[in-house]
Amino acid sequence: MAGDERHALLDTKAFSRSVSHARDELHSFRSWLRWMCVDQSNAWTASLSWCVFILFAIVVPCLSHFLLACSGCDNKLSRPYDAVVQLSLSSVATLSFVCLSRFVSKYGLRRFLFFDKLCDESETVRRGYTEQLNRSLKILFIFVLPCFAAESAYKIWWYTSGSTSIPFLGNAVVSDTVACILELCSWLYRTVVFFLVCVLFRLICCLQILRLQDFAQVFQVDSDVESVLREHLRIRRHLRIISHRYRAFILWALIIITVSQFTSLLMTTRSNADISILKAGELALCSVSLLAGLLILLRSATRITHKAQAVTCLAAKWHVCATIDSFDSAEAETPITRAASNQVFPVNSDGFSDNEDVGDEEDELDNTKLVPSYAYSTISFQKRQALVTYFENNRAGITVYGFMLDRTSLHTIFGIELSLVLWLLGKTIGIS
Repeated sequence: MAGDERHALLDTKAFSRSVSHARDELHSFRSWLRWMCVDQSNAWTASLSWCVFILFAIVVPCLSHFLLACSGCDNKLSRPYDAVVQLSLSSVATLSFVCLSRFVSKYGLRRFLFFDKLCDESETVRRGYTEQLNRSLKILFIFVLPCFAAESAYKIWWYTSGSTSIPFLGNAVVSDTVACILELCSWLYRTVVFFLVCVLFRLICCLQILRLQDFAQVFQVDSDVESVLREHLRIRRHLRIISHRYRAFILWALIIITVSQFTSLLMTTRSNADISILKAGELALCSVSLLAGLLILLRSATRITHKAQAVTCLAAKWHVCATIDSFDSAEAETPITRAASNQVFPVNSDGFSDNEDVGDEEDELDNTKLVPSYAYSTISFQKRQALVTYFENNRAGITVYGFMLDRTSLHTIFGIELSLVLWLLGKTIGIS
């Protein structure tokens, strides 16, 4: 009876959320989440998080658009594109917040970020992933702060120009100050929530890239095919989990941002459109911010696909080198006289003279160096060939409902989105 209870308890823990302790690796990261009011680790913080979201993502944008339309002020201070800006930012913020809430409430932060799986990884992967976690918030603010500075300059100029006449606090100056602060906080909150989900996806992708780089080391040592296959299956399983969790967010983010770009383009190319940096500058800033977040998502996904393809190339090269080595060993037993003049291609004696010309352009996995084949005498040709065939027919990477996000898809999406943004910037601030 005691054994049955213990077995049931283990089964329950296997499917429960990963329990965190106060001083784990995510302690400082959780502190930042609480300061940004997106922490949902308990009922109190979750309620506060939803209240802040409703205030800054829905209430403030609605009040800003309908009460501060400024229909009676000077024409140069009007905001004809404010509706597109508010809808675009609120839409991506709502999508990001709902997805983040679902991720944290369903999986927990440790399980969602795969920290519960790090015990099965090497020290190199654990150390590299911890460093990437510490860099995540820096990357977040590198993208957000320049945009926020430009938005602050625009809002301060707009309010100090005497645009509003709604003294809802009894004093026009105090009312304008409070309204300006609320609008800036709303813009900052919506942008941070969107970039936070993008940066978390980048962080998870960095873990899989580190694992693929660590996995590639099996071709440098004496490894059996079964262990290599098991590890690759485990990596592919984690990639499917990431794809399943993020596919809705990536797809809807792509749809919302593309619709926002097309709407902005249609509004700015009308015959009666009044375009200037003071009127449409905020629209251009919103478009650049959304495009930057989308590129974080797509670049992170395509990097994983590229690394997975590099592992396939490395496995094929490993197979070739091992096969050549086995033939050389057989020929060594029955020596054959060779003429030096029959060599068609020159062989570099040291093999390192071309490395200086490559620099950082060569991938650390898919490079032009031969794989040492001194340790593969125990692996048969059929096993190596079967492993290479498996790699070629089971591509690993991030997928969105079966569609692989590789460099071809990145170039296509990036070309479309960048064309729309550059056209919009050309109409607003003169970039062509």
